[in-house]
Amino acid sequence: MHDHTGGTPAAVVEAAFRYYRAQDREAAVLLYADEFTFTSPQDDHIDKDAFFERCFPTAYRVRQQRLLKVTPADPELVFAYYEYELPTGERYRNVEAITVRDGLIREVRVFFGGRE
Repeated sequence: MHDHTGGTPAAVVEAAFRYYRAQDREAAVLLYADEFTFTSPQDDHIDKDAFFERCFPTAYRVRQQRLLKVTPADPELVFAYYEYELPTGERYRNVEAITVRDGLIREVRVFFGGRE
């Protein structure tokens, strides 16, 4: 049984982070639109298939991750500010600008922060 997101863009984003950490691909894939794109300093507008192949399986690389703020900027744009810790103990903070429309994540743009 999977959690219902509550429908708001912020709730969809929070669910996506939960599913990533739990590596629940089956639940996560339902949150992303078919035309989804992902951009980060390491990826340039990759599609949904590439995201789930390359990026989604990386949760094992972090010891822990926690959302610090999930802030709606407008009816479709949500900023997610989070911290993660590597197995070495180093901590980093990133921001993601996430577009959610009709209950589905359409676009993620990741902005890497520095070491804490």
